[in-house]
Amino acid sequence: MDAISLLKQQHREVEELFEQFEKACESDQDEEVRLELFTRIADNLAAHCAIEEKIFYPSVYVDDTEDKLREAVEEHLSAKRVIADLLDMSPMDAQFKAKMSVLKEEILHHVEEEEGELFKSVRQMLTRGELSELGEQMRLEFDALLQTEPRQQVPSETAEAPALD
Repeated sequence: MDAISLLKQQHREVEELFEQFEKACESDQDEEVRLELFTRIADNLAAHCAIEEKIFYPSVYVDDTEDKLREAVEEHLSAKRVIADLLDMSPMDAQFKAKMSVLKEEILHHVEEEEGELFKSVRQMLTRGELSELGEQMRLEFDALLQTEPRQQVPSETAEAPALD
């Protein structure tokens, strides 16, 4: 799978998890169900941000994409700060649902910009072979990260956005 297809697939998976979380809240499901869904969202987002920041963004960092990538890492930073807050809260806390809504909005905005602008530029920059090679590297790293509870690293990543250059 190429890098862009992988990232889009991960976007759809997280969007689906947010929908499941909202349904769990609407049906007053218990804390355990909400916590499980939040954990999956937080782990997926943490691993996704990591592969973008460490592998994808540096691979496509050129004059044409520099501004978009700088904005993207700032959006990641904002989302990580919300996740860090959520890690210290109970899913039954009144503010938890509100923070999850904010996180969802931030992620949907980020996804829209990536898929609407950045990915188009990247498809013009890299060959299919390069995108496939990058995608495989990213998939392997993502799968490895998911085994390590990557959400636990998020609080240590909230001071500033990573440098891309």
